[in-house]
Amino acid sequence: MTAPQFTAPYINGHTIDVQDSALTPVVNPANGKTVAKVFMAGPEHMTRAIDAAYAVKDVWGNTTPSERELILIRAADVLESMRMEVVNLLIDEGGATFGKSQFEVSYVVGVLRSAAGECRRILGHTIPCDIPGRISIAIRRPLGVVGGIAPFNFPLILAVKKVAFALAAGNTFVLKPSEETSLVGLKIAEIFEKAGLPAGVLNVVTGDGPTLGPVLCADPRVKAIMFTGSTAVGRSIAVDCAKAGKKVDLEMGGKSPLLVLKDANLEYAVNTAAFGIFIHQGQICMAGSRVIVEESVYDKFLELFVAKAKTMQVGDPHDPHTVIGPLIRTAQCPFIADRIAAAKAQGARVLCGGTYEGNFFQPTVVADVTEDMKMFHEELFGPVVSVIKAKDADHAIKLANNSRYGLTSAVVTNDLQIAMRCAMELETGSVHINGSTIHDEPHGPFNSVKDSGPGREGGQWSMDELTQLKWVTIQRGEAHYPF
Repeated sequence: MTAPQFTAPYINGHTIDVQDSALTPVVNPANGKTVAKVFMAGPEHMTRAIDAAYAVKDVWGNTTPSERELILIRAADVLESMRMEVVNLLIDEGGATFGKSQFEVSYVVGVLRSAAGECRRILGHTIPCDIPGRISIAIRRPLGVVGGIAPFNFPLILAVKKVAFALAAGNTFVLKPSEETSLVGLKIAEIFEKAGLPAGVLNVVTGDGPTLGPVLCADPRVKAIMFTGSTAVGRSIAVDCAKAGKKVDLEMGGKSPLLVLKDANLEYAVNTAAFGIFIHQGQICMAGSRVIVEESVYDKFLELFVAKAKTMQVGDPHDPHTVIGPLIRTAQCPFIADRIAAAKAQGARVLCGGTYEGNFFQPTVVADVTEDMKMFHEELFGPVVSVIKAKDADHAIKLANNSRYGLTSAVVTNDLQIAMRCAMELETGSVHINGSTIHDEPHGPFNSVKDSGPGREGGQWSMDELTQLKWVTIQRGEAHYPF
């Protein structure tokens, strides 16, 4: 893989000058080799990025929809032309498998084109008015400068989804990518530069979250923060944003349940469950890490599921047949192993996997997990699934709702009545009937509840979050006042 064009923060249309001695190695999680080097910025660099975004916010905010639309469409075309370069970057920096990386690029091409379409759909309202001769309207205007903090697991999707809709709404943007996937964040800047985005509209600052995040959250010129990451960090950001009086959009952790009911096609349920937990090594907030199965089909489901899990190829993420690549964080493997051991000590059964070598954790199925076990409640962020027995559909819903998280859920059933009950009663931002817990579309309302955060992203919902509503009245003639 060739080194990326940008290896230092991208501010006001160019990469800042830094000494090579100040660059930090980027290590491939699969083999430990250095991929490239990147500069970890300090607070002063974040402030410079905010300066640049603030300086051009009015100019960009007053561009026509067609101007913004054209740049976003060009960005989609640029990304498509760079597909394999970006795929290899996602693999070598983030440990993504070949298939997952191909999907991520394709999805982001769709995000950019979807955002382009939203440029012409920033709609207002006319409002009936009781005052004679007065016209009352509600319009939407850009917020100004928006800040985004993106995670490592889907570094392209979860950054571009923030950036693209913010730009479509007429905002300028400061992006802080995960320090573990800085090169992908800088590649986004390169893509938009090639698409013709004016200098200062998008700035990418690489560096440590605890160092840069508070600067972004505290600066009064930044009117909103968009964040995807852990619940603990999200709560801290929410506090900082509340102190600064700014909008916040948080998409945090998850412990998403998949319900398999007694009438389900078990082979289909197994395939659904396997996709939901093993894609990207389970390092997904939407991962179906709790599979709740009605007891009458529990044993048969486990038999089929374990057989399926044992077919998952572990190894070189460049190999198109590999399903399980490396975890990006070395420390995650012993953490997961500890939680599995604790559950086993409490009576759970490890039916396959449970071991690791280097950053590679074997696909793992843990049966008979109960509500008193930590792994029932904690997000493990690995290819490990807890299988839980439910007495019936009512019990399955109760088990699913016994979680601090409320990101997404799914149910496999052919019973329409129960399916609709699940849709209404499962305490999650989305419910997918006869589908995986992992599902998103650029124009869909991706949202969450409980400790998964007050996140609202996608299509018109992003545009609502990234604009401010303004009430405007126009008096025809002269109004009459009581004094």
